[in-house]
Amino acid sequence: MREMTIYDAYRGNSPAEVAFPAQVTSEPRFFCGKRSQYTHESFEAQTPAGPVEVVDNVTLAPRIPVRPGDRIRIRGEMVHDPGREPIVHWTHHDPEHRHADGFIELRGRVYA
Repeated sequence: MREMTIYDAYRGNSPAEVAFPAQVTSEPRFFCGKRSQYTHESFEAQTPAGPVEVVDNVTLAPRIPVRPGDRIRIRGEMVHDPGREPIVHWTHHDPEHRHADGFIELRGRVYA
């Protein structure tokens, strides 16, 4: 999978690797993944192309202490779910090396 600009990925329908700046717009929520049974952190963010939901696996990567208004940089995989805003996941390393390693950068610290 090749990396796309946030604008092309946002308008597209296929999964795409993306890297972009964003501003956090919600408090983080935590849930257990239905398939993986891993704990995930989820929060909303505004990108230059539009809003996204960021989903980070905190079983594989450290929790990101985000708050609304924080400015972040994200690298991950954007996927589309009809009727919802796009989701950006794989924002951490992939222990099985099937996905490009992602990250979230907050206040100069990289969480991966």
